[in-house]
Amino acid sequence: MQLIATLLLHRRRLVVLLVLLAAGLGACTPPAEDGPPKEGAAAFFDGRIIKWIIPYSPGGGYDEYGRMIAPYLEKYTGARVDIVNLPGAGGMRGVNELYNSEPNGLTIGTMNGSALVMNEIAGMRGADYQIADFAYLGRLVADERVLVVALDSGYESFEDFWTLGKAVKIGATGLGGSTYVDAVIVNEALEMDLDIIHGFDSSSVVRQAMLRGNIAGTWGSWGSALDAVAQGRDKIVLQSNRERSADLADVPTVFEFAARTSNPERADAILSAWVALHAVGRPVAAPPGTAAERVAFLSDAFDKALHDPALLAFAGDNQRPINHVSGAEMSRIVQDSMTMPDDIRSLFVRAIVGEL
Repeated sequence: MQLIATLLLHRRRLVVLLVLLAAGLGACTPPAEDGPPKEGAAAFFDGRIIKWIIPYSPGGGYDEYGRMIAPYLEKYTGARVDIVNLPGAGGMRGVNELYNSEPNGLTIGTMNGSALVMNEIAGMRGADYQIADFAYLGRLVADERVLVVALDSGYESFEDFWTLGKAVKIGATGLGGSTYVDAVIVNEALEMDLDIIHGFDSSSVVRQAMLRGNIAGTWGSWGSALDAVAQGRDKIVLQSNRERSADLADVPTVFEFAARTSNPERADAILSAWVALHAVGRPVAAPPGTAAERVAFLSDAFDKALHDPALLAFAGDNQRPINHVSGAEMSRIVQDSMTMPDDIRSLFVRAIVGEL
């Protein structure tokens, strides 16, 4: 395991170095002719330093996304972008820091949006923010959720789970974590009795339990499942989309099984709220109260950066999917994720605090 961890660390460092090299090569191209003087927000950001808060430690997926995108955000803002890692409290330390930062546009941050919505809904200690109040600049990605099993687990499809019920063990991290909430919410919606084994320290430990055959599978994001699926180690047996995605045309959706429950309407309502929650994904935002002109400028810069052909090619080569939406659309998605009937909200709160 130490060897695997070392290899993964070297891979992440290589990703960052390649991004910086690409940005450096771009900087070596001849400068364009001087254009007209910059005005408004463009003039404000030109030559300034933007602090980009990443609420997790260096080397992880959130960090890699930030360092991958930063050179392109510099390209379209004229500012220097400094990545600042502020891990702690499950991502809430960095988000609270962003929420209380001066709203001048020079501090932005990435969030684990779905987790933050869940924490706010449940009134979790340390959630000292109002997620709807942030000035959203856009979303980097929102992976659909998938249920994966080890290829040699003996389970051919989710139909096996549907039939066996309690005999099937699904692994999850701690109570209230996304893998736990996914498992118990789908269990409840589909009227199943799968055995949810929780308390694993991390997703990598869950993976080890799968390899040993202690559990049958686990929930995770499509992006995080890519490597093991591509290498023929894992198989996806269920997906969260309402319609089957083109990449998973042979994999059923949770909604297909919802139609087979005793109360399809209730199952659909629960799963719709769950999908809306995960649609928040990984947004980037500025503090509440940031001037509209600066928010619009930064949103436009993110839009250009996340559609830059060089960035898209690099992201594709390194299995870092981008699923961008605008800042305005992101605000609507957040509002939708917070809006649910009282009984469904109560169900999610119970799942988040580990009472389901």
